[in-house]
Amino acid sequence: MSAEALTLARDAASLGVQVGDKAPALLLLLDELARWNRAYNLTAITTRAAGITHHLLDSLAVGPYLQGTRIVDVGTGAGFPGLPLALVYPQRQFTLIDSVAKKIRFVLHATRVLELRNVTALQGRVESLQVEIPFDTVLARAFAPLPKLLTAVRALCGPATEVLAMKGRWPQQELDALPEGWRVLRSHELEIPHLQGERWLLVLGPTPA
Repeated sequence: MSAEALTLARDAASLGVQVGDKAPALLLLLDELARWNRAYNLTAITTRAAGITHHLLDSLAVGPYLQGTRIVDVGTGAGFPGLPLALVYPQRQFTLIDSVAKKIRFVLHATRVLELRNVTALQGRVESLQVEIPFDTVLARAFAPLPKLLTAVRALCGPATEVLAMKGRWPQQELDALPEGWRVLRSHELEIPHLQGERWLLVLGPTPA
C-alpha cells in the first residue's frame, strides 16, 4: 500500500476500526469525489487532507457503535458516513438517502466504481420513506437538530433501533427539546485524528412502551 493508505489505516485503527486492504479503496472514493466536485459542487471540502479527516476518518469513527446488519444513513449527502462504512463492513447492508439528485447520482457512481454490493441509494425525503422492517441503526451527520431528526426518522425505527447522531459541540439545547418517546441511551466523545474541535456521538432510542 502507499504511504498515504498506510497512514489512513493507522489513523482508522486509532478509532477502533480495522480497514485492512480497504484503505486504497477509501482513497479512491476521495479521488472520485474530487473529480465530481469540480463539476457538481458536492462538498465544500476541497483539500486532500481535509477530505481524509472530515470525510473518511469522521465517517469511520462511528463504526464501532453500529448495531445490527440493516443500517440507514439519512441525509447522506455525497455518501458520508455511509460509503466509507459500507466499504469497511461488507457484511452489513446500507441504505443511503438524500433529497438532492446530484448527490445520489454520485453515490450510485461510487458504488459502481468501488463494486459495493451492500449499498442501496434512494433519492427522496426521509419523512416520506416507509419500511416494512425497521432498521437496526439510523445514522445522521449534519442532518437536522435532534428534535427534527427524531421526528423525521420515526417511521424507520422499531423498539430496538438505535439512532446515531453525529454532532460537534455538545447539543444541550437540542437534548432539552427531545420529542416525547425518545431518550439518550449513550454518548461518546470522539477524537478524530487531525480534526480540531469537539466531536460527539449521541446514541438515542425509543422510550420503552
